[in-house]
Amino acid sequence: MTAREFFGELYRRDRVLALTGWGTAALFVALLAVAPFDSRTVTGLNPWVKPLKFCLSITAYVWTLAWFLGHLRTRWTRLVGWGTSLVFVVEMACIVSQAARGVASHFNVATPYDEAVFSLMGLMITFNTLLVAVTLALFFARLRGPLAPAYLWGIRAGLVLFILGSLEGAVMGMNMAHTVGAPDGGPGLPFVNWSTRAGDLRIAHFLSFHALQLLPLAGYALSKYKSDWPRQRQVACVLALALLYAAGVALVFLRALGGRPLLSLG
Repeated sequence: MTAREFFGELYRRDRVLALTGWGTAALFVALLAVAPFDSRTVTGLNPWVKPLKFCLSITAYVWTLAWFLGHLRTRWTRLVGWGTSLVFVVEMACIVSQAARGVASHFNVATPYDEAVFSLMGLMITFNTLLVAVTLALFFARLRGPLAPAYLWGIRAGLVLFILGSLEGAVMGMNMAHTVGAPDGGPGLPFVNWSTRAGDLRIAHFLSFHALQLLPLAGYALSKYKSDWPRQRQVACVLALALLYAAGVALVFLRALGGRPLLSLG
């Protein structure tokens, strides 16, 4: 499948999410052009770094979800598509507007306005988690047609881990920071800025979210390149991979809770 065919199919499966992804991709390019001309910092970083990261993550997510919704046969997909688009349009509006003001968007309750912005983002992510739970239920009850079992279980497992990642995000909200054992900011890995001096809850959050791409891809690869295997073995491999992946995420999460960095550089 060529890139043109892929994006055409993506648009056919869910027009709203396909366009939302193009919107965040275009925003990424625009912010990338703006960032070098802004000398301000927020928690030690250029204020546009966080919006740039969110643009990439959201683009990957909404396009992945658009592809998956094409496998379902129900009117609920329209609610999921429009609802998800609303969530991330609001989310990016909040993050970009706070970056423009030169203040943090997350865990910022310095003023009533900042607190309202942070609360609105929390409300949107809670709504998105409910939409993901609906999508997971639909993948058990409303398939448009037969799917390779390994691929199907990869999607289901990816959705489960995505929901767990959302719950892990709630821990950051209760902590009012993503760093454990040090203030937010400070030395970190390039671009992602995961702390190299203290625990960082964002790592497990990131890994949980992107299981939504990795596990279905693993299931698809098994069904395509190991087609001579019994279907039960293919599914067992996907589920075993999902359990190993979940265990790895749990270890990273517990390490962060203990205030230990994933990679210690001093």
